[in-house]
Amino acid sequence: MGCLQKNPAARRYLFRFIPTMVAYVAVLLFVEWYIPRFYPTGALLYGLAVLPAVPIIGIIVVVGLYLAEEKDEFLRNLLIQSMLWGLGAIMVLTTVWGFLQIFTPIHRFQPFMTFPLFWCFQGIATVILQKKYR
Repeated sequence: MGCLQKNPAARRYLFRFIPTMVAYVAVLLFVEWYIPRFYPTGALLYGLAVLPAVPIIGIIVVVGLYLAEEKDEFLRNLLIQSMLWGLGAIMVLTTVWGFLQIFTPIHRFQPFMTFPLFWCFQGIATVILQKKYR
């Protein structure tokens, strides 16, 4: 999706996605700053630890809304295909990494990296698919 979308569904998607992503980054940075300085315990610590996941839920909702609102079947199909490729890539990566963790002294995979890596793979797939369909 380009920055200056003429498609109303894509514009709404961007207006929803950008603030949600900004919220994710802001919450994550706040939690990473707050916890080592103030050493919260108990429920506050657990609440802060899961707080960055809330905007992630929002991002999933935003993508779902876009898929429901997008009238152009090609654009909708392009996103679905790129998400499937992204899903496949992250599944392969985490599975391979898991076997490496079992049998080699490789560093542990941090599960919180699954979501951003999925979107990286999805973005790569989108670029490849767009070139394929030109």
